[in-house]
Amino acid sequence: MSLLPQPIASSLEPVPINSQKHDPAWKHCQMFKNGDRVQLKCLYCGKVFKGGGIHRIKEHLAGQKGNASTCLRVPPDVRILMQQSLDGVVVKKKKKQKIAEEITGISPLPTGEMDTFGNECDVNSGLQLLAVPETLEPDSSLLVTREEGKNNRGTDRRKRGRVKRADKNAISDAVAINSIALDSKRGNNQVHMAIARFIYDAGVPLDAVNSVYFQQMIDAIVSGGPGVAAPSYHDLRGWILKNSVEEVKNDINQYMVAWGRTGCSVLVDQWNTHDGRILINILAHCPEGITFLRSVDVSVMMNSADALYELLKEVVEEVGVRNVLQVITSAEEQYLVAGKRLSDTFSTLYWAPCAFHCLDLMLEDFGKLEWINATLEQAKSIARFVYNNNVVLNMMRRYTFGNDIVVPGMTRFATNFMTLKRMVDLKQNLQDMITSQEWMDCPCSKKPGGLEMLDLISSHSFWPSCILIVHLTDPLLRVLKIVSSEKRPAMGYVYAGIYRAKETIKKELAKKEDYIIYWNIIDNRWEQQWHVPLHAAGFYLNPKFFYRIEGDIHNEIVSGMFDCIERLVPDIKIQDKIIKELNAYKNSIGDFGRKMAIRARDTLLPAEWWSTYGGSCPNLARLAIRVLSQPCSSIVNKRNQIPFEQMHDSRNCLEHQRLTDLVFVQYNLRLMQMVRMNREQDPRDPISSDSCDVIDDWVSGKETCLEDYGNSDWMALDPPSGNSMLLGSSTDEDEDLGAGFDDYEIFNRVKDEEDNIEDNVVSQ
Repeated sequence: MSLLPQPIASSLEPVPINSQKHDPAWKHCQMFKNGDRVQLKCLYCGKVFKGGGIHRIKEHLAGQKGNASTCLRVPPDVRILMQQSLDGVVVKKKKKQKIAEEITGISPLPTGEMDTFGNECDVNSGLQLLAVPETLEPDSSLLVTREEGKNNRGTDRRKRGRVKRADKNAISDAVAINSIALDSKRGNNQVHMAIARFIYDAGVPLDAVNSVYFQQMIDAIVSGGPGVAAPSYHDLRGWILKNSVEEVKNDINQYMVAWGRTGCSVLVDQWNTHDGRILINILAHCPEGITFLRSVDVSVMMNSADALYELLKEVVEEVGVRNVLQVITSAEEQYLVAGKRLSDTFSTLYWAPCAFHCLDLMLEDFGKLEWINATLEQAKSIARFVYNNNVVLNMMRRYTFGNDIVVPGMTRFATNFMTLKRMVDLKQNLQDMITSQEWMDCPCSKKPGGLEMLDLISSHSFWPSCILIVHLTDPLLRVLKIVSSEKRPAMGYVYAGIYRAKETIKKELAKKEDYIIYWNIIDNRWEQQWHVPLHAAGFYLNPKFFYRIEGDIHNEIVSGMFDCIERLVPDIKIQDKIIKELNAYKNSIGDFGRKMAIRARDTLLPAEWWSTYGGSCPNLARLAIRVLSQPCSSIVNKRNQIPFEQMHDSRNCLEHQRLTDLVFVQYNLRLMQMVRMNREQDPRDPISSDSCDVIDDWVSGKETCLEDYGNSDWMALDPPSGNSMLLGSSTDEDEDLGAGFDDYEIFNRVKDEEDNIEDNVVSQ
């Protein structure tokens, strides 16, 4: 039996699935209209169902034998979800039957007849109780005498689904149950409105509800019972702040214990305030979590490498020289000078430029190339038209099953290429939309922006350009996600990520005169990173990559590994032991060669792999764990709504210290959420003001004019929901990094002057 999707007849017209369809199975099928009949198509195997409705699709996805064949391409998590949903239908029917028995006092009804109680109730909308009239007339059909019941029993057997008997007590019970449900819903609404009034009045950012502490706060208030007293203004800036400082310090002490085992990196996160001042936040990073240490106004000292050196030296001594493996800053000249001097002073640590910043500059340079910039502008014109008209935006979200075409990234340049990739993923959905009758009947389609959108989405040149750009930039986006992720330390992956990005570009373009343009952009921005031995050592010590190298290991990688041994392990006796232990690692001797260890190369984090299987090489394992536990980036975007500027502006010594403690508590609580919070967030709305810094070019017209776009009634908008099944592969960023590493041209980094293509390279 073929597993390929079945073709859809050209006469079938796609029908958008509106937001009123709540059953989870709607997210995994498409709806088509064939004349007066509606047909459903499975998104995974392409099978078309001409009848049976959404329940039959659900049985198909769940693999439940009966009315539908089993889908052989459905992901396991979707199959489980559909099975749980089907189980829920049975449970809810039993609940309805039990309530009906309690209210009416009659014997259990057959399952088929029980449907009359809930034929208008969606299986996912919760149990709806039977409505009961507020007053009952004496001749009401709900009141049936015993004699009438006996007389009707023989003649109306086919109408058992109706309630034949009820006394006043049963009706009172039904009214009470219905009243409780309504009161509960009304109570929830009142709670939500009370919370909203506080948030709106105090100017609290709306995304504060995503804090892990928000629900904890509500639970604590509820547990306090009626009349619980709220803290006062003086409580919050007094004893409560004092206790919070102690709580945070106790949590940080747990991180500091880990520093001795895994080491840590000092991160220098620099940013500019609205009034032009330059602030840096200094943090310590280890696998247990990130700790905010202090904030410093460096506006005066930024031009002095000596002043920056003294500041960094003080921080390293505060954290502990033995604990620090590297100090990561931006790549400006003054930091380079201060960092070199710092590494000369402390012979057991490295200075490294921020990898995230370097990668972001690469994306910026890619975007400056004329043909890429032109394609991005065309894509932006589509997005601007869609996101400034509620009718078009709702239509787009229906055809993309709740997905947005604009994806907010951490920076403007990342947003550009992430959004272009999303458009490519949703290309077919967008084309279905602009060829639908709904679009042709929409007045917006006749506007200049609508006509331009139609031309671009129908264009035979626009999409090939988009696809090529995605192929060139997606490997860099993957590396960007790796270096900014809290899921795993990046040190063991970044070297392989850059190698794979260059390899992908070479394979895509084939000719050297074509791919060398993009290689030079990468090499120019990554030049300082090539000289960080930690990156090479991280690659060498990551078993996922090391054992896939065919032939000799490139000298640059080996030299980087030796450099780390000499610098990070000052004891020469232990250095010699590590060199001996390297042979066991290279040749898979002992536990390294176990079948479990070989399988775990791809499943365990590199540091965990060494901790599990490196017992026979304790000195090498300790070094490997410390190297592989480090990050490559100093960017930590969690500082919004924290009063850094207010703290630096304070001239009163007592208030300055209070604000310093407040910032210490706020920022560290925010950073702890990065480790603790694993629940999935609601999809981020691109038109939210929270995202305006990075997506403004995509959702705001250069000359925003309501007449050009149409209806701007935000209340008519459907919220984004998101169906990741339409967005291509969702594999981990490191999954495609583990092939061979035998292209020496990538390692050798061909120089511009040797190829005479200087005119084609975007200048740094």
